[in-house]
Amino acid sequence: MRLLLIADTHLPKRAKTLPDEVWDAIAAADVVIHAGDWVEVALLDELAARTSRLIGVYGNNDGPELRKRLPEIAREELGGVRLAVIHETGPAKGREARCDRQFPDTDVLVFGHSHIPWDTTTPGGLRLLNPGSPTDRRSQPHCTYQTAEISDGRLHDVELHRLSPRTTTRQ
Repeated sequence: MRLLLIADTHLPKRAKTLPDEVWDAIAAADVVIHAGDWVEVALLDELAARTSRLIGVYGNNDGPELRKRLPEIAREELGGVRLAVIHETGPAKGREARCDRQFPDTDVLVFGHSHIPWDTTTPGGLRLLNPGSPTDRRSQPHCTYQTAEISDGRLHDVELHRLSPRTTTRQ
């Protein structure tokens, strides 16, 4: 099972649409995971129409329409992997211990908010993934997203993709 992880898209404030490379990765994915800060509902509708399975949560920049349709925390089991998605996990300092306490029955936690890519495993064995942002790099050198695979009850082949500074987008 191929996963695509994105967060902090901030459409249409940071970009008119997602970069072509991200749309191609969406088309190739079995499951698309969005860890919040969509900003407008149009991207939610477009992703729901273009992917067979979408898991998403709302973020701090998402208004009432998105909050009505999305949870604060999503929990799914994918191929034997217990997955949770949340927008915000708090400060980087102490994140691993805090997430171990808050998500004891989870194998993988996908989060966003910082726009900073993150891939660590906590002392309790929880894998923490933040795909960064495909549209708003902030202080990072590149806009980013992640892909991963699930098979035989485990997550593997997690890859951070860096987008070129001037990616073309479909209109």
